[in-house]
Amino acid sequence: MTLLQTNNLFTSYNAVQALKGISIKVNQGQCVCVIGRNGSGKTTLAKVLMGLKKADSGDIIWKDKSILNEEPHLAIRRGMALVPENRRLFPEMTVEDNLLIGAYARHKTINIKEELERVLEMFPILKERFKQHASNLSGGEQQMLAFGRALMSNPELLILDEPSLGLAPIIIKEIESIIEKINSRGVSVLLVEQSAIMALSLSSYGYVFENAQVVYEGPSEELAQDKRIIDAYIGGV
Repeated sequence: MTLLQTNNLFTSYNAVQALKGISIKVNQGQCVCVIGRNGSGKTTLAKVLMGLKKADSGDIIWKDKSILNEEPHLAIRRGMALVPENRRLFPEMTVEDNLLIGAYARHKTINIKEELERVLEMFPILKERFKQHASNLSGGEQQMLAFGRALMSNPELLILDEPSLGLAPIIIKEIESIIEKINSRGVSVLLVEQSAIMALSLSSYGYVFENAQVVYEGPSEELAQDKRIIDAYIGGV
């Protein structure tokens, strides 16, 4: 079943085209990646999907219903959640309060206690840091808190925008394991990531962005073996 689909999506910043005819699809339970260099349109796509940036034209379909340019709180209520680039935590609030904000964002009957227990089981370090301010956490711990906050809304689709950015290799491996675990529990994942090796290894299908448009797409295993992809995004990494 198709969970999320975009059809010929365009958007711009002033006169600069930021997305040019983007069409992607995420099926239920699938992990899909979007790779490309900085400025290729990856983060803009994540923002448009969540209603944080308006599209100029095209469509976004969620479970057979158009949600184009809906407000962000409606995207969350429908079952989407975003872990944004650079995490966007509330630094002077505790780990506990940052997590609870994620639960309150979704307007449905959620057993907050159960969701909190599930998140803390997945991220034991957050339980240890529960009463500490987010600003006192390490970069890796802050990323885990951003994941946990998004998962508190019990999403059907988790959009991850550059989750490896600025993290040490050992922490990136831990993040990869977490993404696999989340996906194995039935949560669909849209992984927006500059690291092609990481993204293609975690996903079953991938899209390659250049200059705000899709230039390649296909099963991730095939993309990872495509000489054009290797030369442009993997070689030398």
